[in-house]
Amino acid sequence: MTSPTWVVANMVAGLDGSAAVDGRVAGLSNDADRALFQQLRSEADVVLVGAGTVRAERYGPVTLTDAQVALRIEAGRAPRPPIAVVTGSLRLDWAAPLFSAPDTPRPIVVTCAAAGEAAVGQASEHADVMVVGDETVDLRAALDELARRGHSQVLTEGGPALLGELIALDLLDELRLTLAPVVGGDPLPIASGLGGAGGLRSLTTFTLAEVRQDGDHVFLRYLTREPDDA
Repeated sequence: MTSPTWVVANMVAGLDGSAAVDGRVAGLSNDADRALFQQLRSEADVVLVGAGTVRAERYGPVTLTDAQVALRIEAGRAPRPPIAVVTGSLRLDWAAPLFSAPDTPRPIVVTCAAAGEAAVGQASEHADVMVVGDETVDLRAALDELARRGHSQVLTEGGPALLGELIALDLLDELRLTLAPVVGGDPLPIASGLGGAGGLRSLTTFTLAEVRQDGDHVFLRYLTREPDDA
């Protein structure tokens, strides 16, 4: 069963598969990668991110160029996409810019019932809260609810645990992977939690749709299904 959304992941990795350097992705990126990051955000209805990545990367609201904002408005879309944070615990810094910056899209928090009514109530003061799932966040239900709210184009920026779960649930449609010409980053892959019990599971096959190069960085676009099937 496919989702009514089109889910794109944007990730960067070193040659050894490392997804970060000292806990952050800046050491793997270059100007072209940062431009792609900005472009994909400008095309998204919502940016889906795990709470760990929000903390590590010190997320704030999405910022776009004036030209990108104008194109979105001309197309009848919101000026900027909101950020949706996936968290089972609701342990977030509500004073952080993501939740406190004025004149920005109200963020969305995606959580589960196990977080507790009190925590959900507190979160509702700072964000639109989606409770999907009982003990853990139900990502399929979350995507269905995002689509119901008009957010069919979903961009996820990780982290690895969130990306791994999207892949395991067959919810990822497209992967944009920037390959950085470095080794020695953090021992953390772009997607984790895919091994299952005993490390055995069926492989997910991607189709290479595009290859680009900027200096020694390589930009790969993979699909798990054709866009016409979305």
